[in-house]
Formats: sequence, C-alpha cells, structure tokens
Amino acid sequence: MADAVPGWLSSAHAALHRPRRPGAERSGVTGSGAVSGEIQGRAFEAHPTVQDDGTVLWWLVDATDHHRVGEALRLERERTAFLGRASTALLSSLNLDRCMDVTARMAAEYLADAALVVAPPRGSRLPVVTCLRGGSPAASLPGVDPHEVPGLGEALQGFPAASTRWIDPATAPDWIVPAGFGPVGPIVITPLPGHGVPAGALILLRRAGGEAFTGEEESFARLFAARAGAAMSAARLYADQSAITDVLMRELLPPALHQVGGVDFAGGYRPSQDDHRIGGDFYDVHPGATEGDPSLVVLGDVCGKGLEAAALTGKIRNTLHALLPLAEDHQRVLSLLNKALLSSRQTRFATLVLASAVREGGSVRMRVTSAGHPAPLIVRAGGVVEEADTHGTLVGVLPDIRTAGADLLLAPGESCVLYTDGITEARGGPMGDTMFGEERLRRALAQCAGLPGESIVEHVQMLAAQWVGKGHHDDMALVVVSAPHTHHLRAVNGRTRGRFTA
Repeated sequence: MADAVPGWLSSAHAALHRPRRPGAERSGVTGSGAVSGEIQGRAFEAHPTVQDDGTVLWWLVDATDHHRVGEALRLERERTAFLGRASTALLSSLNLDRCMDVTARMAAEYLADAALVVAPPRGSRLPVVTCLRGGSPAASLPGVDPHEVPGLGEALQGFPAASTRWIDPATAPDWIVPAGFGPVGPIVITPLPGHGVPAGALILLRRAGGEAFTGEEESFARLFAARAGAAMSAARLYADQSAITDVLMRELLPPALHQVGGVDFAGGYRPSQDDHRIGGDFYDVHPGATEGDPSLVVLGDVCGKGLEAAALTGKIRNTLHALLPLAEDHQRVLSLLNKALLSSRQTRFATLVLASAVREGGSVRMRVTSAGHPAPLIVRAGGVVEEADTHGTLVGVLPDIRTAGADLLLAPGESCVLYTDGITEARGGPMGDTMFGEERLRRALAQCAGLPGESIVEHVQMLAAQWVGKGHHDDMALVVVSAPHTHHLRAVNGRTRGRFTA
C-alpha cells in the first residue's frame, strides 16, 4: 500500500485496517470519516468503506475546485473584513498625518513587508510616512525627486499604477528602503486617488526572495488605496477649510479694546452654544480721524445666530467702516446703512447702538443713539444706574429709519455700558427658565461703581455665565466706555512717601 498510494492515504489505511475483535458487528462504513490530501498537485478526498471480509475500499473524489472555491471565499471574507477595519480606522480622524500613519501601518500589516505613504510634494520636499510590518510609522520630509522611482511621479499625478513587473528592485533609491529592511524584492506603486486631485501614492515592498505580487494582490492593493486616498483627501480638504475658516473668524471676531484718546474702552463677547466662535452680536471702536475727534463705538445684534448671522455682521461692519467720515451724524450713518441693507435684499434685520466719545478735561462727553437696540446704561460714581434716553427703529426693515439720540457726560470713574439682549434674555437660574432681566443687570452694575471697564465686563460675564449654567443662550456682547480716574502724586516734605489723590 505504501508503495502504491501517497503517504497520507497509506497512513489513513493503516489506521483503519486492523483485525476485528471476536463477536464485533460488521459494518459497511467506518466512523472515522474522510481524509484529504494532494495527488500530483490536485486535492482529493478519500472516503473509506470497510467490507465484510475486513478489507477497506477507498473512494477518491477530486475536490480541487471545491477547495479553490472555499479558499477564495475565505480570502474574500478576510479581505472584506480588512477593508472594513481600514475604513473605520481611516475615517475615525480628519487629521492628515494620522491618516497617513494608519495607511502605512495597515498596508505593512496586510499587504507587504513594508509600506510607504507619499503625499504630494511640498516645494522640493516629499512628505513620506514609512512603516515596517510590526513597527510604528515614521514620518520624514526628504528633498528627493519622486521620478527617481519608476512610476512614482506618475502615481503622484493620479496616473494608473505601474505594474510590479516594470520596476527593477536594484534601481530603488535608498530613501524608499526602511532602515534594517535588507535587500528589496518585489515593489508595487499605486496612486492614492482623492477628491478631484490625487492624494498621494502608496509604495509596497517585499524582501528579496519573497513571493512576487500577483495580479489579484495588486488589484486588492488598489481597493485599499482608494479608501486610503479618499480619507487623506477628506482630511486635507478639512484642514484647508479649517484654515480658511480661522482666517475669516479672526476677521469677524470682535477686536480687543483699550484706551483711545484718553477714553477707556473694554468689551466682552460670548457666542451662543452652536459650536461656532462667531455669531450675530458684534462691536467695534473706531478712533477719531485726528487727535481730539470723537471715537465711534458700534455695538449691534443681527437677527439670528451662527454663520448666516455672522455673514451679515461682516457686511454691516464693513459698511459702517466706509461711513466713518460721517461718524458724528448718527442719524445719517444709520439711514445710509439701512438703505444699504435694503438694497441688498437681506431677509435679516439688525439692532444697533452708536456712541461717540471724546475726552474733555477729566470727563468724557458722549452721544449715544439706539436703533431698535436696548438703551445704554450709565453707572454713576455713587452706584446709581441710569438709562440713556435714546430710542429708534430697526435697521434693515423699513425704508426710513427714525432715531433719537442722547448726550451724556461721564465724570471720572463713571461708565456707560452698551449691551445686547443676549444678556438680559438669557434663561437660567434655579429652575432654568427665568430670564436674567434688566433689573438683575442694573443691580450687578450698581456693584461696579468706580471699577475699571474691564472689571465691569468680567463681572457681568461671570454673572451671566453662572445664570445660564450649561443651558442654551443667545450671543452675548457688551462694551463699557469709561472716564478714567484722574490721579496725581503729591509728595510730603520732599522726603516722605507721597500719596495718590483724586
């Protein structure tokens, strides 16, 4: 038997062909089941049948095609599971560097002995992430020419990948060979397709003596590269959009305020909780054209919140900046702004308050004009809080806008507070549904008598934040215009420590 059949069948026959015990019941089929093995490169299953005389009859079935189908199914399931894991890992982050690391690591684990992810050139530099199987990704930025590697320059431009048969491992430059990798064997280069523009290229390396990449393996590498390229492209688009958004937000965010022309200005802004840093509330301080001219303070509230309101905010701020030569005539400025908004067919409206402030001696003279906005509050030195007598119609609604301004005089240590209704209408408190209200704001300001503008802003913001807690709120903005305290140092006897007096 051993000389006539393969060893796997001979061994199975020897295990079955044993003498029957006396009295044992004869059986036509053994319970040991089939055995399998190869004969001249084909797969066979051998099924035994025990005859009455104790001999064994073996039925051989050619199972080559069945095994191939089963192996193909197993491999397909394995590859599908890998692509699923790859998609999950790649889409879990919109960080480009992290996507490149994940691509290199997963490609080295499943597709090759080492993998390199090459991004489009940055000037004369080529961003590369390299990973050995079982190792950690390493980023580098070599100053190399991608065309040194056959097919790499074309892959970075989005052209189809070069076949592994076209790439001679002996021509591979040193920079694509990871440290400690050894002699390079088969190489595959495939593009990483992106959204409209190539996301980069993937280089797969096997060690010398390793199996060559089959056509099926190259096709599967392209499937993986398509997912990796889409993730890298999305991450790059997100980074570009984030950079653009940051630039726009810096332009739209309210400016930092300071003293201008002897008048103290302080401001505070808190956007609504929409995950946006900008919204419909805004303020600006425009210094006078020449020394001694009044500074113009603008505080406004555009209907709505979020990015759409911020877009109109930017338009209003730019229009007001163009109208600065007319800043002393509040009515005319507001009328021209109203016409500009109506002509642009805006569906949103805005409320504004303008304040002109100029230093006169130790005091600050102001003129304030409200256009549908809450009237400013004046904090007197003794703690009394007054409301400026100004009112007007909304901006961007009616063809004609009517306003009535008010003149104010701030003594040293006194302040004028301009605010948006996001503060007074903020809901919170013990039950979570009570408005902060103007009366509560007045009491808070009464406690700030004599304080610098920055301290008043911080105090109001702190109270409003405590009031709303983690609840939703509208945009909140306020500007404080203050007449600085006037101090001088008076010495005693020319020798002892002096003291500040007002």
